[in-house]
Amino acid sequence: MESTKDTKFSALQSTFSRRNLLKGTVALAGAASVPEAFGQPPTGAPHGTVWLYIGTYTGAVGSGGNGEGIYLCELNLFTGKLTVLRLVAPALPATGMNASTASPSTLAIDPGGNYLYAGNEIFTPHGSVSAYRINRVTGDLTLLNALPAVGAPAHVSVDKFRRYLFAAEYVGSYFEAFPILANGSLGPAVFQMKTVDNVGPKKATSAPPGSFAISAHEGPDGHPHQMETDPSNQWVVGSDAGQDRIYVWKLTVGGTPSPLTPAAIPFVNTPPGDGPRHFAFHPNGLWMYSIQEEGDTIIFWRFNPATGSLTKEQQVSSLPPGFVGTVFTSEIRVSADGRFVYGVNRLSDTICVFRIDEDGTLTQVSHASTLGDYPRIITIDPTGRFMVSGNQRADNVTTFRISRGREREREDDDRFGESNRGHGSLTFTGNYTPVGSPSGMVFLF
Repeated sequence: MESTKDTKFSALQSTFSRRNLLKGTVALAGAASVPEAFGQPPTGAPHGTVWLYIGTYTGAVGSGGNGEGIYLCELNLFTGKLTVLRLVAPALPATGMNASTASPSTLAIDPGGNYLYAGNEIFTPHGSVSAYRINRVTGDLTLLNALPAVGAPAHVSVDKFRRYLFAAEYVGSYFEAFPILANGSLGPAVFQMKTVDNVGPKKATSAPPGSFAISAHEGPDGHPHQMETDPSNQWVVGSDAGQDRIYVWKLTVGGTPSPLTPAAIPFVNTPPGDGPRHFAFHPNGLWMYSIQEEGDTIIFWRFNPATGSLTKEQQVSSLPPGFVGTVFTSEIRVSADGRFVYGVNRLSDTICVFRIDEDGTLTQVSHASTLGDYPRIITIDPTGRFMVSGNQRADNVTTFRISRGREREREDDDRFGESNRGHGSLTFTGNYTPVGSPSGMVFLF
């Protein structure tokens, strides 16, 4: 039985079943209305498609920076085919007015769908953050401004009311917050925190046999990797992979001298050396899941929105059963219907699927190869029908259909060879998309 919280997404997803596709224009009209279904004005994406922005590492071709900036792509919501349309934000050198916009490795779109923000992961002398206005009719981006960061942002996010851009800066060991001005541009940082010392051991407590994953623990300081608000927008959470810590701050919009103040319990620890990289909240706002880069685990935390406290409830391996050796996990996502967690493993090059049980605990139910080297990021389209994986070292993006396992979609499942696979499982659509050094991905809807 579907719960009330699933109604919106179930109704939207059903628009894209094969049965509705056979109805022709009815299905196409439904696919075209994805933005309206999420309370957004329509985009210029053709019927049955949605737009995806992909940020890349730029620089010397062949040395890991094979992209040229931010690309606009188009995902077909019936076939899963992803097509690169054009480069909409080329990497630009620093000028007298703006910092460099090279290596836009992490992207975020404001809740209104009108502005895109990038963290430019430049290591020397420092990185930057950049703001763009989105043309929802054409998908084009107009640079508003780019400001220097203290370090090199590995993750950026926007709060629910588009007041702040948060940046976690892996190289440089900083968490920063930048105010978002009325026109969408960025103001100078109003919060800066360097994570000094307290770096965990190079041997991860929870790593599988044969692992030599030590990247975040070389010291001397920490390595922030994500900074984002909780669903209530009252708290900001930040993970530091080098310190094996997850920080929590109280968010006070317009607060002085800073909008962020430490929670009563300012941080929690993961097992030494495990390296919390990214995290994702459940739609209920009470459960949070973090993925550890060196420990290759997922931890289920119970979150208290009244105090900002995190309580560890469960720890499971992020890897396929029986895997041994070195792995660096990367991304974690919770499905919009709150039923599944997806964890990504680099070097293993797999996405593992976990069912979320009624108490929030996880049970691994399946896994799939990304069919590409070093998957750095995954994201799910707004209908919940497809997942895309950005495979950094393969210079490609692969697309997977997410099985919904419902009786009324058996014909659709058969078309993708999924009749015997469970709800939430991933099946490759057969679509590879060439993108140099993909890193950040975000859908416009």
